[in-house]
Amino acid sequence: MAEIGLRNLTKVYGQDVTAVDSIDLDVRDGEFMVLLGPSGCGKSTTLRMIAGLETVTEGEITIDGDVVNEVDPAERDLAVVFQNYALYPHMSVAGNLSFGLKLRKLSREEIDRRIATTAEMLGIGDLLKRRPRQLSGGQQQRVALGRALVRDPVAFLFDEPLSNLDAKLRAAMRTELIKLHRMLGKTIVHVTHDQVEAMTMGERICIMRDGKIVQVGPPLEVYRNPVDTFVAGFLASPPMNLLDARFGGATGLESVELPSVSLPLLAAHKEALRGHAGEAITLGIRPEDLDAEPSAARHAAMTVSVVAVESLGPEVILVAALPGGQEISARLDRDFVARAGSELQLHVDLERLHFFDTAAGRAVTAA
Repeated sequence: MAEIGLRNLTKVYGQDVTAVDSIDLDVRDGEFMVLLGPSGCGKSTTLRMIAGLETVTEGEITIDGDVVNEVDPAERDLAVVFQNYALYPHMSVAGNLSFGLKLRKLSREEIDRRIATTAEMLGIGDLLKRRPRQLSGGQQQRVALGRALVRDPVAFLFDEPLSNLDAKLRAAMRTELIKLHRMLGKTIVHVTHDQVEAMTMGERICIMRDGKIVQVGPPLEVYRNPVDTFVAGFLASPPMNLLDARFGGATGLESVELPSVSLPLLAAHKEALRGHAGEAITLGIRPEDLDAEPSAARHAAMTVSVVAVESLGPEVILVAALPGGQEISARLDRDFVARAGSELQLHVDLERLHFFDTAAGRAVTAA
């Protein structure tokens, strides 16, 4: 196992294209860390620098306290699984699994033992004589994992290994990777743009944007307390509703005002928001914190116009318009029915409101 540390890590391509911008991150020994962000945010470049496949412009990468910037990739004892699996097409599954072990000059007996153990663990024992072109996408993914596992590295680096799989198989493989991590206890750094992967697999997630780290923490902590509107709007689907609003009322901090909608502020919010009286604010409401029926004393109602009703089977996503035109999404019970264009009341859980500085986008407070 291994601790991986990044200090002021920077990668610049050419003269002025900064892919990774002075990031600091500690991946704990045995941790499942997920690097999450949109395309082009620098997460794959960060992974490739850890692996030694990209040179470091500035900063340091350490493995168990040792700086490895100038260490050859083969000497870092890290296993990488790529998005396209990168299997050797002319070799059998057994040949793919054994290739790296032969380069390390392991004995035939040790190679056979490792292949047998890994094949049993991944359920690919009956595929050892096949070529990659004879395998399904899921089988190829297991072989790519097996090629990493058979090396018994100190840590694993996964670069979007599930993105080429269909939805059902991707869900199954998420579970398999979680089980594999628990079984091996090895450090894993997993790159993805899929929020579901991040929320279900990561012990901590590191959200990146424009080459910088925006927020790091356990998935539920990041979900419940996003540090800015980018994290709030990026994590989960549908994302948090972000609405233009203003604090109002007699003291300038009695309510949060939207066009034709006034939501009272709770005492806890007023205390945390002192100094923001009367200011413009971005109000954040998670879709699941809206309900078609009042369910608690601290709920407030607002009238909306139905735009669309999306039935997903176990739940319904309602898209509705507030007076003034701002649209919101609500995650409702699967039996909810409404007609487009009709008006209804949605009930807001006042304890779970989020507030963000309109200019900077940073969180002011969260319930």
